[in-house]
Amino acid sequence: MPTPDFVLELRRHVGTLPLSLVGVTAVILRGDEVLLGRRSDNGAVTPVTGIVDPGEEPADAARREAFEEAGVRIRVDHLAWVHQIPRITYENGDQADYLDLTFRCMWLEGEPFPADGEMTEVGWHPLGDLPAMSDEQRRRIAAAVDGQGAASFEGGA
Repeated sequence: MPTPDFVLELRRHVGTLPLSLVGVTAVILRGDEVLLGRRSDNGAVTPVTGIVDPGEEPADAARREAFEEAGVRIRVDHLAWVHQIPRITYENGDQADYLDLTFRCMWLEGEPFPADGEMTEVGWHPLGDLPAMSDEQRRRIAAAVDGQGAASFEGGA
């Protein structure tokens, strides 16, 4: 499901004005591999990502997105990184400000496949030989892999 229903309803009221949304990134690890997919909307290679639904716990959102997007069951180990993504303006003019919560997750079961169409391909990649991807996505993976259980935060004094 590309855009959650609650976002579509908000858009009916605010048009293209910026929405502040909470997103999750599930960096799913299996040994020395990470699960990555190619997004169907822009072709970018990313870990599993998604929007937290109203009233949903962020770790539950990470588990839900892993199953919805890649057909895998995961364990969420810890919050690895909290950061504000620069404002995104979509082709239709909609603007969004995402607070991203990146989680370190472990694969439990399921063969990954592009379950809901948000990804065109999904598969395991060696951590030492990642495919071409944005620096932002590499930072999310690094935070989840390198973290010692304490989340890092952007900014601050």
